Amino acid sequence: EPQRDPGDTQMPRFAANLTMLFNEVDFLERFAAAARDGFEAVEFLFPYPYPAAELRARLEQSGLQLVLHNLPAGDWGAGERGIACLPDRVAEFRGGVARALEYATALGVRQLNCLVGKMPAGVDAALVRRTVVENLRHAAGELGRHGVRLLVEPVNTRDIPGFWLNRTAQAIELIEEVGSDNLYLQYDIYHMQVMEGDLAPTLEKHCGRIAHIQLADNPGRNEPGTGEINYPFLFHWIDRLGYSGWIGCEYKPAAGTEQGLGWLREARADAARRRAA
Repeated sequence: EPQRDPGDTQMPRFAANLTMLFNEVDFLERFAAAARDGFEAVEFLFPYPYPAAELRARLEQSGLQLVLHNLPAGDWGAGERGIACLPDRVAEFRGGVARALEYATALGVRQLNCLVGKMPAGVDAALVRRTVVENLRHAAGELGRHGVRLLVEPVNTRDIPGFWLNRTAQAIELIEEVGSDNLYLQYDIYHMQVMEGDLAPTLEKHCGRIAHIQLADNPGRNEPGTGEINYPFLFHWIDRLGYSGWIGCEYKPAAGTEQGLGWLREARADAARRRAA
């Protein structure tokens, strides 16, 4: 996907994360709620509890585009956060890639994220790394044949202790080791503020590798404007970089979802003012 020309102010495009937002209603009702609040796109963690046809119907009824979901990540309820780094689960991982592709094809999704998981206890670190590399190489190849991008996401180790992939530089090294032209970085502003900060220079340095961005403020993982991150500056910065992807709103509303969307209205108004200037 080509980058826009720097200086072409379009404002980032925002996708509602339906796992985190609109929890006031049941999951299948969140599509309509997102559309009512002006979102044109959505993302969520996992489609697998629902028939693809049901999800597709909700997307079509609401006029929404689904821009991202994750590969199967093991037993989420039991605390698993991905299986790509587990040497004894390679067959399960590959089966998950095939299952994710079935949903992506049915739902028109062009990007799938891989949560690599937590470092397994008592397993050789070199074996774990080799497992991650080989799993990502396999997934990137399989998805590429269907025109779907594979993303990999560093996650902070305060919220998920032991998460194997937790810094931007580590993710870039991993992408280079995998050596696929179909593996990209998913950059979560919140996770990386916790782990390393230096948000604007990092976004600039790696913009060509970033296929998806997610956001929340810190501390609390609530909406922009509730914490320390200067989101008006970052939105303008991301615009100037020419980023042409989506920004997933993966935050926990501090109160209700709709009451907390003032930041989005302000961002849209600011972008309109900049376009008019």
